[in-house]
Amino acid sequence: MKKMFASLLALSMVLVGCGGDGGDSASGSKPEIVMLTDKGTIDDKSFNQGTYEGVKAYADKNGIECTYIKPVDATTDEYNNSIDQAVKSGAKVVVCPGYLFEESIYIKQTEYPDVKFILIDGNPHDASYEDYKTEKNTIGITFQEEQSGYLAGYAAVKDGNTSLGFMGGQAVPAVMNFGYGYVQGANDAAKELGITVKMKYHYTGGFSATPEIQTKASSWYKDGVTIVFGCGGSVGNSVMAAAEASNPVGKVIGVDVDQSSESDTVVTSAYKKLGDAVQKALESIYSGDFDKTDDTNIQFRGGQNIVLGAKDGDVGLPLETSKFEKFTEADYNAIYDKIVNGSVTIKNNKDAESPKDLNCSNVELTIEN
Repeated sequence: MKKMFASLLALSMVLVGCGGDGGDSASGSKPEIVMLTDKGTIDDKSFNQGTYEGVKAYADKNGIECTYIKPVDATTDEYNNSIDQAVKSGAKVVVCPGYLFEESIYIKQTEYPDVKFILIDGNPHDASYEDYKTEKNTIGITFQEEQSGYLAGYAAVKDGNTSLGFMGGQAVPAVMNFGYGYVQGANDAAKELGITVKMKYHYTGGFSATPEIQTKASSWYKDGVTIVFGCGGSVGNSVMAAAEASNPVGKVIGVDVDQSSESDTVVTSAYKKLGDAVQKALESIYSGDFDKTDDTNIQFRGGQNIVLGAKDGDVGLPLETSKFEKFTEADYNAIYDKIVNGSVTIKNNKDAESPKDLNCSNVELTIEN
């Protein structure tokens, strides 16, 4: 799959076929499922790729044509144009990962009532943020990233790290939630151990791998940071490169999906089951459950905004590939159960404007510009 993606990165807008017979729009086929990428790329080994792999898995299993489009720019106008392109190409389902699509879906869900829309990490609203509306042909799916981030921070400190870093991408809700949870998890673990830990915290402003990010991450490792949460698509690749070049070798926490295969420096990953959620939404659409109004027990039903988290098993850490030295499966299960039963409460971006507002007294937090 990575080889397929690599050959397409030079295009400013791409339309690539998959599923069924492997045809694409250039050969005249009309894909039924179309995904749009947000600011990141389709091969970011994180948010966009994780979502698209879910689309592709469902399409391949069911013999359905699918494709993705990379909009020229990350603007509402360009997202609108890309949705128009998808529908004109024959799309029956449009998948949009990222809160940046909220306004476009708000507009297009009424313009195309016969098209189903799956919005990941957002709920449709107008430009003023005053009117929120999810039509019956749309579902909004968000995750409790703060829970996954909490687990990562808690595990990192319990595993022996006392100097940590958070390298986030753009300060969007999902990234902020991961970061806020990370701070709180580190704080609670430090409190249990009777220690204080240090944490450097930074948003890069984007989701690309850059020399500047690698340089900053390298400086953190040189200053004594032992583990960095690379939270922002390809931002993590720059952090991994810095960790690999550090002496001693640094440790990294991946994001969105299990990123253990990307570098030996990845100790664990704060994941959310993007691919699973998309496949469940697609299954609901193609089974007809999506359109049912007489059964309120259907989770993935049109007209809803659903939130997935630990209680659903949709966020967490991949223990089977994690490389902890002290933090055990029993430790993980114990803290996970506390999150599920509500004995641990975790603030997100709606509860605090800054990580400094989290009142985590066992974390010496340094926010870097």
